Amino acid sequence: MKSSLFYLFFLVISGSCNSTTTKNVNLEQIKVVVKDSIVILPKKIVSIQKSDEYWKSLLSPDAYYVLREKGTERSFTGKYWDNHESGIYCCAACMLPLFQSDAKFESGTGWPSFYEAINPTVIREIKDNSHLMVRTETVCSRCGGHLGHVFDDGPQPTGLRYCMNSISLTFIKNGILSSE
Repeated sequence: MKSSLFYLFFLVISGSCNSTTTKNVNLEQIKVVVKDSIVILPKKIVSIQKSDEYWKSLLSPDAYYVLREKGTERSFTGKYWDNHESGIYCCAACMLPLFQSDAKFESGTGWPSFYEAINPTVIREIKDNSHLMVRTETVCSRCGGHLGHVFDDGPQPTGLRYCMNSISLTFIKNGILSSE
């Protein structure tokens, strides 16, 4: 059963696409892959382009505000800022695996914070000059959803602090990361 789910996932997501290819992907098929707590990190990330109407139908109003309109949830209100369980954090919009719980740390900010992503290719960084600040925004490499920001005040070994919005993440408890 698991191998057939992997095969379905590969047919939908990978194939001979390069990392900038746009495909019409059925996101429900992606979500099937994680039902058994196995999360697949694709070798190539295929960009998903969907309409605002599509995202509004898929996401809650709060999730849409953060993921699609670059909003920020209030600190200490998200469901993952104080989560200490083992697992994998995925993009809430497209289920791309982003962070492992082993990389999570207590930053004192009230948002889930990580010192590194699962793989550098899963997150895109964009210069953000909004709100009279210079920051680096982080977005999902697959769907472009706003995740949060990355700062250079984190712990070793990277010195980075990926400060994420809980609502931008889906947590797969006891998730096991697998590569294609």
